[in-house]
Amino acid sequence: MLEHMISALLALGANKLRAALTMLGVVIGVLAVTLLVSVGDGARAYLNNTLSGIGSNLLSVVPGRTETRGFGPPAQGLERPLTMDDAHALERQGTTIRGVSPMVQGGGTVRFRNRQRDTMVLGVGPAFSDLRNMHVDSGEFVREEDVGSRRRVVVLGRRVVRELFGDESPLGQSVRIAGGRFRVVGVMEPKGRSLGFDLDDLVFIPATAAMDLFGLDHISQLVTAARSKEETPAAIAEIEEVLARRRNGERSFTVQSQEDLLKTFGAITGAMTMVLLAIASISLVVGGIGIMNIMLVSVRERTREIGVRRAVGATQRDILWQFLLESVVISTIGGAVGLGTGATIIFLVHRYAPDVPVVLSPWIAAVAFGSAFATGVVSGVVPARRAARLDPVEALRYE
Repeated sequence: MLEHMISALLALGANKLRAALTMLGVVIGVLAVTLLVSVGDGARAYLNNTLSGIGSNLLSVVPGRTETRGFGPPAQGLERPLTMDDAHALERQGTTIRGVSPMVQGGGTVRFRNRQRDTMVLGVGPAFSDLRNMHVDSGEFVREEDVGSRRRVVVLGRRVVRELFGDESPLGQSVRIAGGRFRVVGVMEPKGRSLGFDLDDLVFIPATAAMDLFGLDHISQLVTAARSKEETPAAIAEIEEVLARRRNGERSFTVQSQEDLLKTFGAITGAMTMVLLAIASISLVVGGIGIMNIMLVSVRERTREIGVRRAVGATQRDILWQFLLESVVISTIGGAVGLGTGATIIFLVHRYAPDVPVVLSPWIAAVAFGSAFATGVVSGVVPARRAARLDPVEALRYE
């Protein structure tokens, strides 16, 4: 085998430019596989990290019943809205959950003196901060007594503070939200963007104050969390039991888990990765065709050499291995160069554009290099078999 490998390397060395150009197709193919699949894998890792960063084991209860769990509220069965009493019942009776926060969503214009900003207004309870891993940087968050007394206090996100107050402290100041006057009691710590949403461009008020502000007698959803990942199924069952009991057995609501969301996004990113892999594989197919074409030309050019080798004792197996190894060497060297180039590009992206979600996992490297090796084997079989089957006498006569 070592003799065949040396022979293959010598043959490639005799035609360096042609070998390099043949390798280029494989280099481009492996580079495409490495980069495109790394983008898909990076997107999956980004989503997992983002969802983990907003809180663990999260559960949300939304009005309406649907058999399909996933992202977004159900589109049917809204005749039985959720209420503050539902939130209180879960707080009292829940044993597998940690904290319950009502949530009321609305939009409004926040004004301070002659400045204003349109933003999202969230009516929440005190448990929301820990459940969603969103904490105040200064001042305090919404308290239980604020919710109970329908107090008009507000906690501002960082972007809202920057737009309305600049370098001035907002604590204790009064702002107007959708026409109502609120006192600023806290400023949130910076959170940045998550899944396309600017978490710093939010304001938080007590859920009851939000109901008054928007003229509602119900809440948008309930936010809670299982005590542990293992208790999530039990927590979902308990929530459904408590709320169904309050509705005389009617399940006019849906409990959505963070795991459901992860599965939905995982299916999307997995399909995207497979599509990217299929697209990138086209480049490898083109590279393989190039290798096969050059090897067939090489067999024709070296017909007399094959005849001489057969005349001095080389077997068909020796000729087969020589040409097959030439094809494999071309593809594996090209694969190594392509993989190294891809890894270098990903390293530079991490260094100079760290926000771009690109991940080079070991399995990606294995798939890319394995694909290059397989391309060499498949592309070299036909030329190697043709070379091995040449008649020695006819090969010696070939000019």
